Amino acid sequence: MSFFRAARIMSGAALSGALVLMSASPADADRVRQDQWALEYLQAEEVWKISQGEGVTVAVIDDGVETRHQDIVGNLLEGKDFIDGGSVEPDQGELHGTAMSSIIAGHGHGSGGGEGIRGLAPKAKILPIRNKDSGSLAEPIIYAVDQGASVINISLGGTGSSQDEEEAVVYALKNDVLVVTASGNDGKPGMIGFPGEYPGVLTVGAVGRDGEIWEGSNYGPQVMLTAPGVGIVSAGGKSPEFPYHKASGTSDSTAYVSATAALIRAEYPELTAGQVANRLVKTAGLPESAKGISLPDEKYGYGYIQPLAALTEDVPAGSKYGPLEVPESLQSSSPEIGSEHGSGAETDSSNTLKRILVFVVAPVFLLLVIGAIVFAMVRASRRKKNAAPAGTGWSGAPQGQQPPYGQSMPPGSADGFPPQQQRPNQNQPSGPWGS
Repeated sequence: MSFFRAARIMSGAALSGALVLMSASPADADRVRQDQWALEYLQAEEVWKISQGEGVTVAVIDDGVETRHQDIVGNLLEGKDFIDGGSVEPDQGELHGTAMSSIIAGHGHGSGGGEGIRGLAPKAKILPIRNKDSGSLAEPIIYAVDQGASVINISLGGTGSSQDEEEAVVYALKNDVLVVTASGNDGKPGMIGFPGEYPGVLTVGAVGRDGEIWEGSNYGPQVMLTAPGVGIVSAGGKSPEFPYHKASGTSDSTAYVSATAALIRAEYPELTAGQVANRLVKTAGLPESAKGISLPDEKYGYGYIQPLAALTEDVPAGSKYGPLEVPESLQSSSPEIGSEHGSGAETDSSNTLKRILVFVVAPVFLLLVIGAIVFAMVRASRRKKNAAPAGTGWSGAPQGQQPPYGQSMPPGSADGFPPQQQRPNQNQPSGPWGS
């Protein structure tokens, strides 16, 4: 890592600290942001001092994205509609893709982006790809790769396998793109489905605030990691006045893993997709009840993600495909990665310099700039106090009043992860996107 890059990290740390100091007081804080418990759980404030996913594109293959939502507008690329060739805007009542996009790269709104949904990788870009739940994923995956995505989020699944889809996953892996997908919400073994069962895919389960596996999380040998997936607040809602909802499911946990992969890819651009997965696996955690279990476990995989550790710990790069199951067609080309992809010695020195700059120099720099912003803080506080009366919006809702999240997902689908459907396989007609 160059000195100038490290200096940018140091400056970003100071600026992040200043913005935190200038944010609203607890009594006035935005309730939607407060309800994003996963951000604190994942140590987001510390993570953002190191990486925010800048320069990384995450493709979201889903039911479309609300492109004008205030918390993600500006972070969306053009994308493509594989349903009818029109806009990536979802149909009325469909909000799953909007939710996943916000968890990954929401930037919030209002002063300093302090209101609404903030994603774990708020400076990443989303490539929205609208696709049918029952449609083939082959062309959408290939499109995402060709458009420059380095992470693909697929928070859906089905029971039908497809040779075209399997080959599309191979295409992604050959082009150094990490495919992340959900295990499903039936709470049963043997129901991972596809694309979660394809070799080369990173399959994710869900945990709650205590790190314990969520009762609805499907499990099996395909599960590699877990992430927060219970009571997750995200963008998208049936009411224009309150475009948010709360849900539980492995779709949300998948989005958090995709976001963490984006953070790593921004910070360590020399790593392959498999080596990114390796960092996630080697720094994963387990609840006390699961300590000592044999890993990977069919429910936890290697454990729940810890983004700060994944960004800062000394983890050898490892092999090209890391812990990912290597598709048969690629097994002859998975050598150990040498210095061209980052070696242990280079990583050690980079991390040491980074830790000195971020955790020693940055606090000193922060103290120097605090004095200059105190006056701005006071003025901002007074302006907010004299603003519109409480009750005119959910940022200023009467203290203690609960936001009207309600039930905004289809019954039986938890977070919107579609119930297991028979998707086209190689022995059946594959619809307009296959054959």
